[in-house]
Amino acid sequence: MANRGIPVIFNTGRSDDFIAQQVIPPLRESGLLDSAPVFTVSEKGAVWAEVTPASLGEVHIDEKLKLPAGLAEDVRELVAERFGNLMFFDETKRSMISVEQSVQVHNSEYLEAQQEFDAAIPGLLEKHRLGDVRIDPTIISTDIEHQRVGKDLGAERALSLLEARGITAESWFTMGDSRSDYAMATWLHRRGIPVSHVDVRPADGIPDTPYQVLTSRTGALHDEAGAEFLSLWARGAATIRAGRQS
Repeated sequence: MANRGIPVIFNTGRSDDFIAQQVIPPLRESGLLDSAPVFTVSEKGAVWAEVTPASLGEVHIDEKLKLPAGLAEDVRELVAERFGNLMFFDETKRSMISVEQSVQVHNSEYLEAQQEFDAAIPGLLEKHRLGDVRIDPTIISTDIEHQRVGKDLGAERALSLLEARGITAESWFTMGDSRSDYAMATWLHRRGIPVSHVDVRPADGIPDTPYQVLTSRTGALHDEAGAEFLSLWARGAATIRAGRQS
């Protein structure tokens, strides 16, 4: 789809390093073109870069959304002293602070410890006199972040990146595995842009929205559900292009 000129944006809470290490190699192996309009908006809108077959372009950071180094050091010490056997401090984040479940740990063990970890964070925020910071736990991590970041900010950044390239889109699909991901579609809808949201993990319940919400017809979840929709869209894009050329 990207090679046909359809914009693809990785709007994620992950770091740009994750995109560089985990996402770019399979794109390159699949034949991503230099001209393809692909971008990453990482750390929920605080960090962004163009994605190319070789690597990331210049990485931009919104310094206003960057948390203090002192807070990061305190969280790093907290993990090492009390939770090091269950979770790890993500050293690749540039603006937010993230602590994630260790891969060898059962999720139930992690989630139990996560409650204790999360309860310790407000005291650190008070120590550093930070009132504009949000604690955002997920099923495998806790993000400590500026309250301005979010998937809605990521959507705003995405459109700005495309506008700088002279690219507009008539409609959008957004995709995610948590309730917070709906903010992408909500932001687009409020600006009058047609959008449908794909929920690849609807177990949390599908909220009432003024836009269409899609789920897998086969009951697939996570990556499998995403692949199902991407394959469908890729076939549709090929059909549209063939029709225009004929």
